[in-house]
Amino acid sequence: MAERFFWLAFSAFPGIGPMKFQKLLGYFGSAKSAWEAKATDLTEILGKSLTAKLENFRRNFSVEKYAAELKKKNASFFIFSDKEYPKLLAQIKNPPFVLYVRGNINVLAGVSRAEVGNKNFLVPHSHTARHANNKNFFPSPRVIAVVGTRRITSYGREVTEMFVRELADAGFTIVSGLAIGVDAVAHQTSIEAASNGRKTIAVLGCGVDCCTPRENQHLYNSIVGGGGAVISELPLGHPPTKGSFPSRNRIIAGLSLGVLVTEGAEDSGALITADYALKFNRRVFAVPGPITSSLSKGPYKLIQKGAKLVTNAQDVINELGITGTISTTSITGKRSVRGENKEEQKVLTLLEHEALHFDEIARITGFEPSKLGSILSIMEMKGMVKSLDIGLFSITS
Repeated sequence: MAERFFWLAFSAFPGIGPMKFQKLLGYFGSAKSAWEAKATDLTEILGKSLTAKLENFRRNFSVEKYAAELKKKNASFFIFSDKEYPKLLAQIKNPPFVLYVRGNINVLAGVSRAEVGNKNFLVPHSHTARHANNKNFFPSPRVIAVVGTRRITSYGREVTEMFVRELADAGFTIVSGLAIGVDAVAHQTSIEAASNGRKTIAVLGCGVDCCTPRENQHLYNSIVGGGGAVISELPLGHPPTKGSFPSRNRIIAGLSLGVLVTEGAEDSGALITADYALKFNRRVFAVPGPITSSLSKGPYKLIQKGAKLVTNAQDVINELGITGTISTTSITGKRSVRGENKEEQKVLTLLEHEALHFDEIARITGFEPSKLGSILSIMEMKGMVKSLDIGLFSITS
């Protein structure tokens, strides 16, 4: 049996992570030798308790059956030494030694160490000279994480969709965590971006044959069946645990050139992903939001810590040192639209640069509330304006 299948066997055992596996490789020289080692030798690395658990696991585990189950579920796996293993993820401390994949494995191939010279790769200006004579230097793939709150607002949805569309148009693969809220919007928008070739990667805090949360099952199916991929370092059938989500967040950050936080509270899990990005020497980007919103505190906290304040995808691309200009829309910039009568145009002129509350629109225009309500309802049906949170109205992007 090939060496990589012994790596797979160890990945299926819940007691051994990247650090312990590296120690086993260093001590025994190969995963095969470690898997077949005597308990007395394993104890030197794993201790008595974990060795006893591994002994019991080995007696009842068949890697051949496990590999067959992977195939049955249309799942694949990469080990760290495979050329298909994601290049950026390989650079972090203690990367997953096995990655499970469901969906389009070419999405992972597009971010791998095998894709040197591919047009979808970039070399940030600051890195070019430093690595020009390094034969082991590989240019970086266009991959970016987009994360944020589960309690997404209309504002958060709007800016997440805007950034993902623009980044997708620039050829970026979008990475997120398949959670409800910002993650789900990022994945869905990427799937819908035809120019992006449906390139999105969902990193799970459970096995790749599971979907957490269940509310996103349809999105999970769309990613797997529509050109994207779901990945995890956890074995098949592994349920989500409290500790699995921070581990998932490190993979999200590790896969990416940078992490973009579009909306989140001060204690948002998205900030954990951003912290990992900083540890991995990756860029962190934050979108400013209304200062009255608790879900703007996360991005502002990151900006205070040195994250780049961004208002469109071009800001992100410039910070990464990528040449070229893309078509962008600022957060307050709206598409050109004209009213079909004087009342509609009066409302559109007011909303041209900012969203306004219903009461403020009524005060400025002088329209009676009942009349304004009717005007705004008709304009919403025509797609001219949209209702935001707490009575705010905005021109449709």
